[in-house]
Amino acid sequence: MAGSGGFTSMADARAAGDAPEVGIGMLGYAFMGKAHSNAFKKIPYMMYPPAAIPALVAIAGRNEEAVAEAARRYGYAGYYTDWRDMLADDRVQLFDNGGPNDAHAEPCIAAAEAGKHVFCEKPLARTAEEAKTMLDAVQKAGVKHMVAYNYRFVPAIRQIRKLIDSGLLGQIYHFRAVYLQEWIMPHYNTPMIWRLQKEHAGSGALGDLGSHVIDLGRYLVGEITSVSAQTRTFIKQRPWGDGTMGTVDVDDAFAAVVEFDNGALGTVEATRFAAGRKNGQRIEINAEKGSIVFNLERMNELDVFWVDEEPKETQGFHNVLVSEGYHPWWENWWPQGHMIGWEHSFVHEIHHLLDCIVNDKEVSPIGADFEDGYKNAVICDAILQSAAERRQIDVKY
Repeated sequence: MAGSGGFTSMADARAAGDAPEVGIGMLGYAFMGKAHSNAFKKIPYMMYPPAAIPALVAIAGRNEEAVAEAARRYGYAGYYTDWRDMLADDRVQLFDNGGPNDAHAEPCIAAAEAGKHVFCEKPLARTAEEAKTMLDAVQKAGVKHMVAYNYRFVPAIRQIRKLIDSGLLGQIYHFRAVYLQEWIMPHYNTPMIWRLQKEHAGSGALGDLGSHVIDLGRYLVGEITSVSAQTRTFIKQRPWGDGTMGTVDVDDAFAAVVEFDNGALGTVEATRFAAGRKNGQRIEINAEKGSIVFNLERMNELDVFWVDEEPKETQGFHNVLVSEGYHPWWENWWPQGHMIGWEHSFVHEIHHLLDCIVNDKEVSPIGADFEDGYKNAVICDAILQSAAERRQIDVKY
């Protein structure tokens, strides 16, 4: 029973000294700005004792009225209408870039050159070449850097990684992943937006959704060595706000066969044309000693099959609730069975970055650093090249 005195909370207070503050400067205040700000505010009292206390120094955006309102809403001490002015603020120690894809490289590079740690939304960049300039900048500056591949920080996903690392699954044979949404189908009458333009987005469903499951493939199974892919653009003209028509020059969907360095074979697919799928991410791993299935819409569960399970008469897939105190990050939350949601992955992710900053730890392999972001971009570029040239492409960094 929630709130019952019969349970001991997994988030009981623990004695701790004062945690250091890390000043936050945020670029963007829409979807990801909201998600990140929510996480910053939860960290001090839920990830207890916190590695650091996020101090919400400033938020930046071009529309003064909107960014001022965002600062008030989310609790930032101030705001800027130019991110360059925000980076000149000495109180900002961590730059959080939640802007569109074409606003990733220049601000992140400038932040690194100013000695700020950098947290950037995915995909890291529009192309591998652009991502490499960002990787070079953070490495040269010696700052901490992370790409917001937040699904690494879902407890069930982290539990899969722990099972793989322990050897319990044995040799991995297959990785298959889909990420399905529907929000630009004809019945939504979605107009032209930046996500549908190569100049601003780099790619479509590939970078928006596919990069997430590509990252999970690398995180769970290993490096991808080749790809063979197809892409589709189903609606090629969409109206602007003034009624004129614009050309969609990114993919609406893609499907790819991928090879892994360890011999595993994979399939990766993403689309924004899957009717009825709101945020349908599903991955399955088939291995020597068992199989594991994860479904984001049931994110606190895993379906698991073990080859050697006895008795054979009852052998089959079992649904496992990932909510025990010994599961990843759960000691910070509620008693078993009291569920957490999508937004909690950002709390885990950002707390990990803060821990890396104040205790000089490496972001990877638990989190995705800019090298992971760069390698992801190389794979995305290879998928687009494969689709354009209708042939298999070897992945080379």
